Amino acid sequence: MQVPNLEDIELIAKNAGLDDLSVTGVEPLIEARLAIEDRKRRGLHAGMHFTYGNPERATDPSQLFDGARSILVALRSYKAPSFESFDLWNAKTEVSDGGPKGLVASYVSSDEYGMLREGLMKLASYLESFGARAEVVMDDNRLADRAIAAKAGLGWLGRNTMLLHPELGSWTVIGSVITDMPLEEDSKKLPDGCGTCRRCSVDCPTSAIDEFGVLDANRCLAWLLQAKGIFPRQYRAALGNRLYGCDDCQVLCPVNDTAIEGSRAAVPREDKVDIVALLDASDEDLMDQYGHWYIPRRRPEYLRRNALVVLGNSRIGDSPEVERVLANCLASPHALVRSHAVWAVLRLGKRHLIGPDEIRTLTENDDEGLVRAELEEWGILADPVSP
Repeated sequence: MQVPNLEDIELIAKNAGLDDLSVTGVEPLIEARLAIEDRKRRGLHAGMHFTYGNPERATDPSQLFDGARSILVALRSYKAPSFESFDLWNAKTEVSDGGPKGLVASYVSSDEYGMLREGLMKLASYLESFGARAEVVMDDNRLADRAIAAKAGLGWLGRNTMLLHPELGSWTVIGSVITDMPLEEDSKKLPDGCGTCRRCSVDCPTSAIDEFGVLDANRCLAWLLQAKGIFPRQYRAALGNRLYGCDDCQVLCPVNDTAIEGSRAAVPREDKVDIVALLDASDEDLMDQYGHWYIPRRRPEYLRRNALVVLGNSRIGDSPEVERVLANCLASPHALVRSHAVWAVLRLGKRHLIGPDEIRTLTENDDEGLVRAELEEWGILADPVSP
């Protein structure tokens, strides 16, 4: 089998919109496996699956297919938010342009993963033209992507658990091409560049980063927005106006202060979402608009759950539109939505929307007791009449 030189591969990657590339082998990622198993044993994974589902497989690239010999690991950079945007992330939700807005994490405000996959497919096709087998692996629980990128010398794993590239910072999405082609490795592990810096740890809104490189997903807002079940009450106020994702530990990172932008722009999407419009939308419209997000069980009521927390954190005053949408959510067939609507209503001081008749209907079909628990938390069941 003829093997192309690395310079030609790098040119293909650059022309395909990839911002850095390195080659490494398929040896097991022992350190990563031990770290994943440690987090899982301590319950820090908060029930998430991904690479936690099968740590042994996720940290052994040779299992991706028989005969795998090399991995091309690539990064695609996406535009970092400005510091003005960071002010929005940390502030309580303000009302502007007609109603509350929810903020969306930078990596989903444009089609970065779509562009990454397109670039990786071009790389794979190039290797296949030499008779090699090549498979694209990205956003896939079969491979610990940050660990393999660090092994390939594309950055170090920072205190905030992100891959930190010396020039691109942490504003990257990661993907790989696994091949049976015997490519020469050009990777060299980078030293830790965080030093004594603790900015991400100190200013995390929920103190989810304590030990170096260890994230407690039970407290991470980005994960809680994707997790099943209720949004934990103790972190609802801290959520502010984050609708999907949280960029704080990246914006705070000094490495990102000088991060350069990527070589190509992706297809832009909204970075702010109208909360009232979201809550008004049908299930079909929600999935059409936001189906590229990770939504638990592909159930749109989780989008409404998150939106109701954002709405409850808003400083909205008297607003017939907001009261209308809250009343609709109180009548939702989904107890998950009704329970968070109760929280939003009471946090906004709109107790008049929940009278004795509403309490009766709210607690119907509440098999898991979600609505009843929320009403009890606010003392409504003990005093169902007071406005």
